[in-house]
Amino acid sequence: MYILGISAFYHDSAAALIKDGEIIAAAQEERFTRKKHDSDFPQHAIDYCLSEAGIGPQDLDYVGFYDKPLMKFERLLETYLAYAPRGFLSFCKAMPLWLRQKLHLPREMDRGLGGKYRKRFVFPDHHESHAASAFFPSPFDEAAILTIDGVGEWATATCGVGRGNRITITHELRFPHSLGLLYSAFTYYCGFKVNSGEYKLMGLAPYGEPIYADKIREQLLDLKEDGSFRMDMRCFNYCQGLTMTSRKFHDLFGAPPRRAESELTQFYMDIAASIQEVTEDIVLRMARHVHRETKLPNLVLAGGVALNCVANGRVLREGPFENIWIQPAAGDAGGALGTALLIWYQLLDNPRETGQIDSQKASLLGPRFSNEQIREFLDAVGAHYDFIENEPELLGRVTQLMTEEKIIGWFNGRMEFGPRALGARSIIGDARSEKMQSVMNLKIKFRESFRPFAPCVLREHVHTYFKMREQEDSPYMLLVANLQEDKRHKLNGELSELKGVDRLLKVKRSVVPAITHVDYSARVQTVDAERHGRFYRLMKDFYDKTGCPVIVNTSFNVRGEPIVCEPEHAYRCFMNTNMDALVLGDVLLLKTDQPDAKEHECHECDEYLAEFALD
Repeated sequence: MYILGISAFYHDSAAALIKDGEIIAAAQEERFTRKKHDSDFPQHAIDYCLSEAGIGPQDLDYVGFYDKPLMKFERLLETYLAYAPRGFLSFCKAMPLWLRQKLHLPREMDRGLGGKYRKRFVFPDHHESHAASAFFPSPFDEAAILTIDGVGEWATATCGVGRGNRITITHELRFPHSLGLLYSAFTYYCGFKVNSGEYKLMGLAPYGEPIYADKIREQLLDLKEDGSFRMDMRCFNYCQGLTMTSRKFHDLFGAPPRRAESELTQFYMDIAASIQEVTEDIVLRMARHVHRETKLPNLVLAGGVALNCVANGRVLREGPFENIWIQPAAGDAGGALGTALLIWYQLLDNPRETGQIDSQKASLLGPRFSNEQIREFLDAVGAHYDFIENEPELLGRVTQLMTEEKIIGWFNGRMEFGPRALGARSIIGDARSEKMQSVMNLKIKFRESFRPFAPCVLREHVHTYFKMREQEDSPYMLLVANLQEDKRHKLNGELSELKGVDRLLKVKRSVVPAITHVDYSARVQTVDAERHGRFYRLMKDFYDKTGCPVIVNTSFNVRGEPIVCEPEHAYRCFMNTNMDALVLGDVLLLKTDQPDAKEHECHECDEYLAEFALD
């Protein structure tokens, strides 16, 4: 039985396909259209999922959409009426899309499936889809569930229990009181883009001090012990306006919102640190409440706030749960997968079996490309390359380049589902390099120099480098842990004269400086042989050469674009940045061998992105 799940029209549209409970394929629309966070109907993602299974729309047994659009429309209308006439401009901006498209979901899905699907459409609750995406792929037969995001229909956070093939939602926090929207308001205030800049805010926080945390708790929130809260809505503008924060908010902190791309002063770093501390506090309170209610040892998480890996790390270390599992596509994209699984298990009452590892297949659920497809493209563009079918030889050449501080574009196997690059569409380098972070940020990623890079570590060595349990699993880069003390360098007053980003870039903080953030934290991905195959063998070869089981891993893209999907995307990114080498399957390209290679500076980023967006 084939079941297709769809998420669309709000943020990160996606499609996911399962067959008899097994996840067959899942992908975000942005990877195909090259439009970051594409919210249009996921036509390309649906077409890919069907082609991966070798079926057509007529072969589908169920199709589900990840929320209830009529209930969401009800919330929208009630909110506008409550704030009228102040929300008139926002109302006028929102209504055309709702009246043209969002209120006609069966028609839109029927059109997207070519009119060939004649069976039932299913519309679960938004947070039910999140909960299903968290529990059903997890390795737990029984677990507490916590979902936290901006807003679904009315709920902004829910908790409950998953047992066997069923989930039960028991409590919810309702709009407009929302941890996701609170964090997004501070994202906006610090000059970053809402729904995509939250990662930047989290990365900025360690440069500041949480000196405004008490002000947030006391003047913006009425926070309870169980993690529920009410917000002072006079300080926020998202219910009725086109901005996130109000004049009262700006007066409270004594400054206007930062202009995008302007200087990041210590004030905004302290603001970021403050809201991050408050967010962690709220998530911990919620987790402890869920544990008191359920008495269960396992917790699963989903919703956009579950991508806050710093908070996740604290829940694992300080919370009462023995184990936690987080949906890799925790945001709206993951709702497509949750919908399909919810139909299979809960609606159809099929049995569910669990194993030692999850059923997400390392979240490597996207398109793959053969060596023939890769070489056909490279030959067409006149690229110079070596085709190396012997894997040990290929991996040996790549790891040798890494030891020479070269930066490698790594494209292998199926593309990742979710926002993280997990070793299939990655840019990798030597974590021991002192210059790697600044070079990758400014000459490869074309992004802010303060942004940290994540480490990949061989799982059998995770506890020797990071404050984690022996063989602890973190395959989806959703947990932050601190570096072990013996891997840090002792600093003798070097930081006293430095502030802000200089504290990171001008001081060698550890034996793996390229992945060590200013507070000695790192967003850890563990790599093991069973899940990661060739990527594991690459890292093992690097470890055998260097004695270091850690490498740098960042997503294969530049600022403002989605992670690459196809060989063409990877090649163009390689040629338009200062990457040194590119691996596409069994093909190795060196930048110095390419006839039209040139050095790129940061100011060329805008021109490149404009060209790339035309595809």
